[in-house]
Amino acid sequence: MKKAIIIGGGVAGMQTALRLSELGIEPLLLEKGAEPGGKLRGWHALFPTFTPAEEVLTELRRRIERQKIEVRTRSEVRSVTPTSVTLADGTELACDAVVVATGFTLFDAAVKEEYGYGLYDNVYTSADIERMLNEGRVACADGRAPARIAFLHCVGSRDEKVCQQHCSRVCCITGVKQAMEMKRLFPGADVFNFYMDIRMFGTGYEEMYREAQQRCNVHFVRGRISEAAPTLDGRIQIKAEDTLTGRPLRMSVDMLVLLVGMRANDDNATLNEELRRAPSGFLSPRDHFLGNIRSNVEGIFYAGTVTAPKNVGETLNEATAAADAVAEYLKA
Repeated sequence: MKKAIIIGGGVAGMQTALRLSELGIEPLLLEKGAEPGGKLRGWHALFPTFTPAEEVLTELRRRIERQKIEVRTRSEVRSVTPTSVTLADGTELACDAVVVATGFTLFDAAVKEEYGYGLYDNVYTSADIERMLNEGRVACADGRAPARIAFLHCVGSRDEKVCQQHCSRVCCITGVKQAMEMKRLFPGADVFNFYMDIRMFGTGYEEMYREAQQRCNVHFVRGRISEAAPTLDGRIQIKAEDTLTGRPLRMSVDMLVLLVGMRANDDNATLNEELRRAPSGFLSPRDHFLGNIRSNVEGIFYAGTVTAPKNVGETLNEATAAADAVAEYLKA
């Protein structure tokens, strides 16, 4: 039986392994963490349906167990060729093909010092909010319920100052989703979304955006927050400009939420020096149409956000396509 190694145990890696198993190819799933699941383990609900992330993750894990797919955790990969994978401890694993599904890295909001993440209380990232929602406790640092919440889009995306010029695609809809969740938790709170552009590209996204405005009364302000500073009463004062009216704006909020983008993994360049990378640092597919899940190295394939920001649905579909391409390659 032919064998394929999948690097990365997130949703892309798990779905790739499942599809390969269905096609009669032996998959070996390598995950550098303590358990599979990737970033999905930290998410609360998925847009646009508000489906609990745990439901999707549990079902993927159940299928992995049912098909008796081998999963090796705490297995960090050092280098890759089309016929072998070398782990950080020097172990070399032989195979017939490799699928790289190592995902992305969340932008470190502390880099944008003007917003005070890690410096001031009550400044959070979108990932922090997902964690708080999962824990069932969303509150200000002192435990009180927020009366005014501001979301800031494009933190670590479309920003030349931090060398992140690409759009992370899912930040806009994440901001809409979390704003709606905040209004459900705190109906009397004022919720603001500060944005450069609203990019509602997916099925059901535009409808969510309209619902957030019309039913939930979420306020959308076109303009970037220029700085944030703590106040004596433990709130955050923000300065911005409403670019639709041209007027400066200043307000105090109980919570400032930074919608952090996706950035490429730092170790993309070390996997194999022949693999092409895009200017953004993400791995670049052979072409963007007929070979978007193939690398420029024969026998190495890509699945998920290792090549660009994507949502969960796109990632799962691409993983299936990657497995099908592996099967076609191994038959040749």
